[in-house]
Formats: sequence, structure tokens, C-alpha cells
Amino acid sequence: MQIIVHSSKDALAVAAAELFVETARAAIAKNGRFTVSLTGGSTPEQLYKLLATPDYRDQVEWGKVWVFWGDERWVPLDDAKSNARMSHETLLDHVDIPRNQIFHMYQDGVSPEAYAATYESHLRQVLGEEGAFDLVLLGMGDDGHTASLFPGTAVLQETEKWVDAYFLAPQDMYRITLTAPLINRAKKIVFALFGANKAPALYEVLEGEPNIQTYPSQLIRPGDGELIWLVDESAASKLTNKG
Repeated sequence: MQIIVHSSKDALAVAAAELFVETARAAIAKNGRFTVSLTGGSTPEQLYKLLATPDYRDQVEWGKVWVFWGDERWVPLDDAKSNARMSHETLLDHVDIPRNQIFHMYQDGVSPEAYAATYESHLRQVLGEEGAFDLVLLGMGDDGHTASLFPGTAVLQETEKWVDAYFLAPQDMYRITLTAPLINRAKKIVFALFGANKAPALYEVLEGEPNIQTYPSQLIRPGDGELIWLVDESAASKLTNKG
């Protein structure tokens, strides 16, 4: 595991963009394609905008990129709360990825539970039974959640499914998410987060006692892959080990 502390959220976003490009280029050179799981939130939004600029965009063969998401609110793709909408507005609508290589975590007219099974079938078709993304991008909430792995939810106990959907009562909405077992198969997992509000949870996740029910991000421990935390100085302020 690497913890890399940056001076500001802008510097963090640049580092994330460089890491994204480097990982994409290496995967395409080795395997002819790059599989990535995107995330929502303010840090990725800045990252995606950077990736859409010529300096970064022109370094990636976007026609060889396969895009999934780590989680989604069960809302239509044009809803303001949709991670997919944000990803399209900031990045995907500005690069040439074939639309059949973009797998949204929402479909009209079906239940979230049924679509979770469909989404898992898409993942198995693209990733194979190994199920290893080249890159999974994650954020972390100030409650220690990541993807839609929220404190105290049953999905934290999932060991078989790659994708699950459930009703999150505190938010009064359904969520659909990759599960920890699938995320942990990735070749590279990158958390990107900033802000003093994240500092207490980040300390507990990285240096506190094991308590996945309270701090679900502790579940993310890849088997053979890399785990990288990109954080700013405010988020890292409580850590005793800063990489």
C-alpha cells in the first residue's frame, strides 16, 4: 500500500490524471485494452475534466478503453445525482470511446436487484472469470464508506456476488455497487480524497482498529494488486504514517 500526500487538491488531481494515463497506456500496450471502474464525487470530477484536456486526452487510445462504474444511485442517467451523468459531462462526451464499451449502472424498466445481476454478467463477459480491472478509482466519504459500501449494511458481508443492489434507508433510495470481493481483484486500486472532513475516517481506516461495519473502506485490501491512497495534507493531518 502506498500513501501519497499532496499539497493541495489541484496537485492531487494532476497526480491522479498522470496515474490514470500511465496505467491506461501500460494496459493497452500489454493487453490491447484498458478496463477501468469510475467513481463519483468532487475529486474525480476535477480528475475527469483534466483528462478531457488535450495534454492528457491525446495520450490515451480511448477506442481501447472499457468503462464501468464502482457504484451508482438508482436514478436515470440524466438525473443531477447520477455519477454517469457527471462522468459524461466532464470526460466521456469529450473522448472517442465506443458506446458499446461504456456500461452504465442503470436501466429503465427493471428493478435495481435484477440489473445488478445483468451488470455482473457484463463484467464477466468483459473481464472474464478472473474479474480483474486494470484500474478501480474510489473515493471515501467522511463516514468511511466507499463505492456504495456504507456502514452497517448487509452488502459488507457479501462474499460471492460481484455486484449488489439494495435500499439505503438513510438516503431513501436504492444504490447499486461493486462488492469488495470484486474490487479487491483489481490490478490497481486508487483512492483519491481531500479535505479536513475526511481526516478522522482516513485515520481510522488506515491506522485504527479493524472495524469494517463502521469503516467499510477497510474492506479494500487487494490480493495481488496495488493499493494507492492519493490524499491532500488536510485529509492526511491525523495520520502518523504518511507513506
